[in-house]
Amino acid sequence: MPASPIRKLVPYAEVAKKKGTKVFHLNIGQPDIETPAAIMDAIKNNHIKVLEYSHSAGNESYRIKLAESYKKIGANITKDDIITTTGGSEAIQFAFLACMNPGDEVIVPEPFYANYNGFATAAGIEVVPITSYIETGFALPAISEFEKVITDKTKAICICSPNNPTGYIYTPEEMELLKALVLKYDLYLFSDEAYREFAYEAPAMSALALTGLENNVVMFDTISKRYSACGARLGALVTKNKELISIAMKFAQARLSPPGLAQIGAEAALDLPDNYFDDTKAEYKSRRDTIISRLNQMEGVISPNPGGAFYAIAQLPIDDSDQFCQWLLESFCYNNATLMLAPATGFYSNPELGKKQVRLAYVLNNNDINKAMDCLEQALQEYPGRTAN
Repeated sequence: MPASPIRKLVPYAEVAKKKGTKVFHLNIGQPDIETPAAIMDAIKNNHIKVLEYSHSAGNESYRIKLAESYKKIGANITKDDIITTTGGSEAIQFAFLACMNPGDEVIVPEPFYANYNGFATAAGIEVVPITSYIETGFALPAISEFEKVITDKTKAICICSPNNPTGYIYTPEEMELLKALVLKYDLYLFSDEAYREFAYEAPAMSALALTGLENNVVMFDTISKRYSACGARLGALVTKNKELISIAMKFAQARLSPPGLAQIGAEAALDLPDNYFDDTKAEYKSRRDTIISRLNQMEGVISPNPGGAFYAIAQLPIDDSDQFCQWLLESFCYNNATLMLAPATGFYSNPELGKKQVRLAYVLNNNDINKAMDCLEQALQEYPGRTAN
């Protein structure tokens, strides 16, 4: 199993904190926005006598309300098209296991969410990367690049929009290109939509809204980022493909049921008003503008403006991002503080492609982001492995 680029440096951060150093955590997508009171109140005020197993697909009442909510993204979904999962992670695992056999291949534009590698390893399948580039803002690679690597083992294409780790949002035109490709080769389109609500200039199109692709689309959803409820561990696998639902249900039954208390909270969250996300989006957009402005003012640093999610990839004038991120925690301190970043090597199939890049999660308030950027600017001046570009 590959190590997590997001969490593997945690021991170094713990040592730094024990020395009294303030660590600004930009390494992980853990929002600091408060979980909605409606979620917490629904759990606290529920008079459960026995915390039972739920249906393996999740509580029917929750799935009914969740299906209704998908009308807002142009999707005609029923409760029977949904399997409630233990986080978005389990939705990914179920799809990999239900749609592919050991030795099969899934094409993923890179840089990509690092845990796709881990899930693929566990399922015995191969991730085939198609590289997107910082110079184009990590836009969808040309369809011809996909076709070059499609073989008889290719079973799916996996996208994430808004993207983790780049923040890029695939345009409706790019989604239509993917649709045509998927239909041409009769592939699955896995669509990770964990950050769908956080689109700042233009909305993110759900793959479920693509017409004529109903049997091919498998959407991964989660309440983790949407409601700042990462610890609830509640997600969903959504597809109109009845045969696939039937197969995935076997895995759902094998693990018995998704978290009960989380379903109660998530069901309550679906009653929040449509404008609930307005303030949250405005806050993240403000943080994005702050961090991107600061990064691009630093000598030798390049960071495209992400259209959504709360991540940015930055190219730094350094020799090795793994060594740099470890050095920040082990050897660097500025105003009694340092920062924790995720080396981008773990977001590429070929680590060399991320050797000068880091992922930053702008999940801190603007004041802390500015202090963290002060640290980074000073660190780039002091780092022994600084390069010319």
